[in-house]
Amino acid sequence: MSSIAILDEKLVGYWGEKDRSNLLAKLLTAPIKIISEIPVGVSASGLEHDCWVRLKDAGLILGREPFGCTPLYWTDIDSTIWFASHLQLLLPLISQPQIDVAGFYGYGCFSYVPTPLTPVTGIQAVPAGVELYWAVGTLQPVTIRRNHWQQAPEQITDEGVAVTQLQDLLQAAIERQIRDLPDEPVGVFLSGGLDSSIAAALLVQNGIKVRAYTLDFGEAGFSEQPYAEQVANHLQIPLLKIPVNPKLVRKALTSTAHALDLPYGDGVTVPLYLLNQAASQDVSVVFNGEGGDQLFAGWTNKPLIAASIYGESRDLIHPYLQTFHRLYDYTHQAFQADILSQIQSLDPADWIRDALDPAFAPELLHRLRRASLMLKGAQNIQPRATNLASWHGLKVRSIFCDLPLAKWTFGVSGSLQLQGACEKYILKRAVEHLLPAEIVWRTKRGMGVPLTAWLYQELWSDLGRWLNPQVLKQSGLWQPDLAARLVSGKFGGSVQGRRIGEILWLIIMWEQWRLQVLGEQSSSSSWNHPFLLPQPLWRLIKSINQQ
Repeated sequence: MSSIAILDEKLVGYWGEKDRSNLLAKLLTAPIKIISEIPVGVSASGLEHDCWVRLKDAGLILGREPFGCTPLYWTDIDSTIWFASHLQLLLPLISQPQIDVAGFYGYGCFSYVPTPLTPVTGIQAVPAGVELYWAVGTLQPVTIRRNHWQQAPEQITDEGVAVTQLQDLLQAAIERQIRDLPDEPVGVFLSGGLDSSIAAALLVQNGIKVRAYTLDFGEAGFSEQPYAEQVANHLQIPLLKIPVNPKLVRKALTSTAHALDLPYGDGVTVPLYLLNQAASQDVSVVFNGEGGDQLFAGWTNKPLIAASIYGESRDLIHPYLQTFHRLYDYTHQAFQADILSQIQSLDPADWIRDALDPAFAPELLHRLRRASLMLKGAQNIQPRATNLASWHGLKVRSIFCDLPLAKWTFGVSGSLQLQGACEKYILKRAVEHLLPAEIVWRTKRGMGVPLTAWLYQELWSDLGRWLNPQVLKQSGLWQPDLAARLVSGKFGGSVQGRRIGEILWLIIMWEQWRLQVLGEQSSSSSWNHPFLLPQPLWRLIKSINQQ
């Protein structure tokens, strides 16, 4: 007996010998439709399906497309395979969910849990670009991997040819994304960067009504808002500025943890939650620019290229692990002794080795782009974007999550991707007729979420509650005085400035997920609050005591 249920864009069901429809109905809080023996999927990228469940030869297939837009999880309970597109839909099946130490360790290294791991023991994730097949009478799946991201044997080196082909591919990608849109405005998350600006420009060029949304951090941090305004004015579309400040972050933190489903430790998560919340009041579909950096070598690849050329080893594994700027090199400063003993046999390199395999991409820049697509894109950026949007009833799309376009980029010479110090060169050449030159050719800065400033000032007291030493000690994961050592600069030599805020936020989001989603209990007390005093006075007393 096999059953699949669709509920509000969420996929959940089971495959096994027994009829468990009643139990399935109890797991869900709304009416469900039970279907059997047909393909199903949830589409967010313009592909036919982002994840799917198929019954073939009486066996079960679970699959995901290679961009990783929609997650898919499974667990084996009482000779039955249960699956869902949200981890929280499977948690009621487990009597006492336990934290998976390997998943926790991976989160500490990357700020997301690397697939096929999840943060819960007994639940696994289907990796992006993979199908899992269970034959009848078996509970261990066979993995069917399709290596979509491979360097083409022949490389385009002619700039004119590449520009023309890329313009055609971008147009085809946007046509696939808009073909089923209703006759109503769509939203665009317009950061002011190149990729989201391209999305907005192509939508307008194709006659779509667009409302743009951008984040407003006020006076704190680096703001790209003037660039978003410039693009909106150029395209003659309305631009809504969504305020983000410590008060709003504090208020939305718990809801963000629920919406993300899994812990994601990047500082952009709460601002993006607020962005989706605002857009959901006006539109049902939103576009973003996610994926452009992965496809066109937009992240800072130059240090990795230098490491490959001048380093003692041509192995990129260790330098690439350091690009995450999390706890890979600081486990002994961060984790409790019991965790350290359990992770001794784990090597984070194993979670990224396939993505950096030169057999699939001999040219260095193609290899780095393959890794960005498989790791930072498919396991972090894309699934969290989908979860935040779906929480607010939105469908999210990106023109860069387009398979023909993505495969084409692996046939373009690296010299056209990164030309001198200019990143994303061929993309900029292809779209320079659509946008102001200042937008196209300026250097990327990224979203400037002022985490360290907020945590040292307006969120100082909250930091003491969120990372209370008593709570951290009881969790058995983090060292109890971790927050105090971070904010006093006593954690690690290279963890300074913005890196302090990033690591503090990594821990905060894990703790929020552990308490809010997993439902673990905590008993903090005011007497053990480390940051009751104002931050300057706290630092003064700390320095005096250390003399």
